[in-house]
Amino acid sequence: MQATVQSAGTPQRILVVDDDRAVLNMVAQKLEHAGYDVMSALSGDSALAMIAAHGLPHLAIVDLVMPGMGGFEFCERVHTTSDLPIIMLTAVDEEDTVVRGLQFHAEDYVLKPFSPRQLVARVERVLRRVQDFGYTTHPRIVLDERLSVSLAAQSATVDGVVVHLTPTETKLLYILVLNAGRVVTTGFLLQRLWPLGEAYEEGLRVHVRRLRRKLEADPAHPKLIVTERGEGYRFVVP
Repeated sequence: MQATVQSAGTPQRILVVDDDRAVLNMVAQKLEHAGYDVMSALSGDSALAMIAAHGLPHLAIVDLVMPGMGGFEFCERVHTTSDLPIIMLTAVDEEDTVVRGLQFHAEDYVLKPFSPRQLVARVERVLRRVQDFGYTTHPRIVLDERLSVSLAAQSATVDGVVVHLTPTETKLLYILVLNAGRVVTTGFLLQRLWPLGEAYEEGLRVHVRRLRRKLEADPAHPKLIVTERGEGYRFVVP
């Protein structure tokens, strides 16, 4: 598998999104000094284009109020197909907005003006907390000679044929691939796919069956997405 896990010693990649160039440059400088590889974007649209071109970072730091696509919309777009950890960096301190950000979008919420040292410390804390799940991805994940996946395009190429994936199928595959070889419990999948709790195990099974039909050579006898009875599912690296 042309994998999602970075090689030892490779700097973790952080995407910073802010329409204030001075803030963008300052945050990027502090993070680079701390040893991170930084991508910078002045808008949500530019940030999405960077993800499509370079793959997912390990973490994103996102301003809330920006021209065009705001921070919440960016989070919703990214989280439709991935589970990217996000820190909101904003001057908006209204309680309802902070609560919405923490409940539905972000791992942390930092108010401007802010201490750069504290921001770096929060980045380190979030990455430690999600280390078992904080993998970056290439724009296209090559699993073997017959199967590759593009998260940004919500598609897979199976035996040379491009197959469209729904947002839920894309995010489900993303979670399974990032945990390749390990059992991902049903409870974890329900929580990450439907954080508002509006899904049931039968709904998850339906999405798994549809994904198998699109990816497996023999969906009735799956070799990629294996059911671990009473536990969940495991993605088997070809």
